[in-house]
Amino acid sequence: MSLARDVLATVVTQKADELVRLFYDTFLQDKEASSFLSHSVVHSRLSHSLRDWLLNLLRADTSEEKSRFEDRQRAIGEVHARIKIPIHLVLEGAALVKGAVARHLMQLDLSREVLGEALMQLGRRIDYSMQLMSQAYVSGSMRRAQLDESFRLFALGQDITLERESQRAALMEWSQAVLFALFGSGSATGLKPISSSPFGLWLYHRAGVMFQDAPALESIEGAMEQIDRVLLPKIDEARATQDPSLTGLVEDLQGLVEQIKFLLADLFQSAAGFENGRDPLTRTLNRRFLPSILSREISIASKNRTPFTVLMIDVDHFKQINDRWGHSAGDAILRQIAEIVLDTVRLSDFVFRYGGEEFLIALIETDAEQGFQIAERMRQALLGRELRLSDDTKISVTISIGLATYEGHPDYAYLVDAADRALYRSKEAGRNRTTVASG
Repeated sequence: MSLARDVLATVVTQKADELVRLFYDTFLQDKEASSFLSHSVVHSRLSHSLRDWLLNLLRADTSEEKSRFEDRQRAIGEVHARIKIPIHLVLEGAALVKGAVARHLMQLDLSREVLGEALMQLGRRIDYSMQLMSQAYVSGSMRRAQLDESFRLFALGQDITLERESQRAALMEWSQAVLFALFGSGSATGLKPISSSPFGLWLYHRAGVMFQDAPALESIEGAMEQIDRVLLPKIDEARATQDPSLTGLVEDLQGLVEQIKFLLADLFQSAAGFENGRDPLTRTLNRRFLPSILSREISIASKNRTPFTVLMIDVDHFKQINDRWGHSAGDAILRQIAEIVLDTVRLSDFVFRYGGEEFLIALIETDAEQGFQIAERMRQALLGRELRLSDDTKISVTISIGLATYEGHPDYAYLVDAADRALYRSKEAGRNRTTVASG
């Protein structure tokens, strides 16, 4: 190792903790960057990762070390793309570190030649790292964009007529429930916001993907916000005080509902593009849509401060079914389990065939307690059900479930891993149970 390289390595090693603190102290003051760094797990993990990155920055001497270094930079770039950290923030962070190390070098009693060589080596290595990260970031972002569009086209390719009528019925059911609460004979209760109704949940979580960027979608969201934030509070107040303005307010509400119905029809009328995106065996979602959907749901949960829960489900002793009755029997069991799962969740939730005998369920606007209740309903439903094989043989199966709830970490893979670890604990504890991920 040259003297310049030796000096540079010494400075980076000695100042690693200081550089990490500088990085956080600077970027936590940045509104855009702080949204990615404020979570305690991110802070803890990224602190260690950033320190390791600094210490390994100059250790790629052999071809094997260089290959590992390059793979690591690409992996980091893919993570940045997955959690949607803007690339300019990554480059700003690299420039911050480069500038800080350069200042430390210039404070040493070094010859012009050694200082110049050390600065050049610092710049080359950090720039090369950023080049590899950026390439992986762009590639990952392109894949994510393609998957986003692929899921949108897939969603539009479902039974559009059935979906349209289902959501129209859900909208009218909410509207009638409001009117009944106002004028029915039952006790007066608070009026349920349209945003938390089955129609509202579908609109924010499903329609947002299916009809993204459609002008009518934005108009529907605006009408719903007008209902929840303006009309319903006024109606509640007028009802409580028996204000004669109640009639006019109800007419305004019905007018907005009619407007939403018209816009909804317009949305479905403009639906075009088809792609088969379901698992052919279970009719659940294809796993390749998982990154797009989970990333979007985490973004929604973070923005709206709403809960979000993931269930990981595994069929207990599934290999024994295949070994005893054959793979066609295993397929029949998976189809029936998928039907039970789909019947248990809401239309606004997402069910994926995760792989083999595993399913992953994304429960939108669902906290850990509610998610546990849903998981247990699924498990109990299977306990009381005899499943049929193709030869009419009846067998019973059980499932193990791992549950994890979004707690602020921006990377969906962190949430999936937590649910997977909880599932492993369910299996280790004897199977046929639901385990909640520990914090």
